[in-house]
Formats: sequence, structure tokens, C-alpha cells
Amino acid sequence: MAVPVLDPPLTATALGGRRRRRPAAGLAVPAALAALLLLVAAAAPLLAPYGAADGSLTGRLLPFGSPGHPLGTDGQGRDLLSRLLLGARASLAGGLLPVLAATALGTALGIAAGLGGRVVEQALLRSLDVLYAFPGILLAIAVATVLEPGLAATVLSLSVVLTPAVARVAHSEVRRVRGADFLAAAEVSGAGRGAIALRQVLPVVAPVVLAYASSLVGLAVVYAAGLSFLGLGVAPPAAEWGAMLDELRPALLTRPELAVLPALVILGVSVVFNALGEALRRRVGVREDVR
Repeated sequence: MAVPVLDPPLTATALGGRRRRRPAAGLAVPAALAALLLLVAAAAPLLAPYGAADGSLTGRLLPFGSPGHPLGTDGQGRDLLSRLLLGARASLAGGLLPVLAATALGTALGIAAGLGGRVVEQALLRSLDVLYAFPGILLAIAVATVLEPGLAATVLSLSVVLTPAVARVAHSEVRRVRGADFLAAAEVSGAGRGAIALRQVLPVVAPVVLAYASSLVGLAVVYAAGLSFLGLGVAPPAAEWGAMLDELRPALLTRPELAVLPALVILGVSVVFNALGEALRRRVGVREDVR
């Protein structure tokens, strides 16, 4: 006979969401901009006027507004507009994929730590604290160094960096609700820990974790660009914003407006996703102590 599993009651967060059916005022703009960035990345091969590797030795470092090259060219005569558009795929993938992986793994670890008993909780938390103690970019460099440069190295190294932070947020939310009456009722009814975690705890934890994770995308984009800049991520001649920044370094004194273009794009994307994460945090009602 199947054991019934009780649905969790409406939390304050859920009730607040019902009272605010309209999107928060600050959510629409960053959400639209983030969607536009993803759309541009998906349609980049159609939007780019040239291929990523199409260059000309006679058209090196052309300035803004040059015929056929509105954003100029790099040191190999490649169109910068095309490379910025085509590089959006690798750069955004380097920011989004690690966050997705860290969200899934960190949520699972946080719930396991919160529901697994004191021994399991302390073992998981202390293990995560070891990773959390390292500065993020240094840990990413250390992991990426032992891997072959490429997008896979970026995703794996940044997943290792971001997972502990997500797990701490998830664990904090589990601790907040693990003494609630609906969990005690589910245990009395005979529900196993797996069923309780999936049916009772995950729906309460997920909105907070997702809101927090969305704010990590901008940071991940910056870290991914940093790894490529150091030669540990996506490597030339592939178009990627961090690698482009490294390639344009020799032009910093002669054509500084060209050299800083990838940096400005990275900054803009980071600001958009940070704003989206902050708006989602306010929308969901994430408390300051879990950030």
C-alpha cells in the first residue's frame, strides 16, 4: 500500500508571491535584457556579417566606423562585431552551464546535509568549507590547470567553485523548515527521507536557490573570461570574450577603444545578470543571511 506524502503548506514566500502576481517593477528590464542576450547568442551565426576567423592582413586594427567594420578589426584583421557576436555563445555557456551544474549539485548536497542527521551534516559542511575557504578565481585556476584548455575545463572548474555557495544557501533553507509541522506529519505518515526531500523540502528550497543562482551567472561569466584570458579556458582562434581581450592587449596603447571592447561587453553582461538575480531575490523574498 502506497504511503501518502503530504504536500508542504504555503510558505510566507509563496503567499507573498500570490499577493504579487504582477512582476516586480525591477524584474522586467533585466529579465528582458537577459533574454535578449541569450537570443543574440543563439542567432549569432545569422547576425554576424563575417566568420570568426575571416581576417585580412591589410585591414588590421581598423578604427570604429570603418567601411564594412562598424566596430573595427583586431590585430589579424578580423571583424570585431562578428567576433563579439559569435563569442557570446562560448562566453554565456561558460557562465550558464557551471551555474546550472552547481545549482543541481549544491541543492542536492544542501538538502542531504539538512536532512541527513548531524554526522552527515557536519561531514558535508566541513568538506564544502574546505572549498569555500579558497578565493573563487584561484580555485578555478587550480582546477583548470590540470585539465585541457577548453569549454569543458571552464564548466568543470567553475562548477567546483560555485557549488559550495549554492549548497550553503540550500542548507540554510532546509534548517529553517526542518522542524516544521508538515515535515513531522510526513515522517509520522511513513514517508521516506527521499520522498520528503523531493515532495516537501525541494519545493520550499528551490525558489530561494534559483534566485540566488541567477545572481551567480554574471560572476561566472567574468570568471570564465578570466580563465580564457589566462589561456586556461576557450583558446584562440575560437571567439570568446576573455580570449579576445588577451589577443587585443598589444593594441591597448595604439587602439585602446578596440582593446577595451570585450571588457565592456563582459561588464555589461555581468551587470545584467546581477540585476536579474537581485530582482529575483527581492521577488522571492530571500533573506539577507542566506546570501
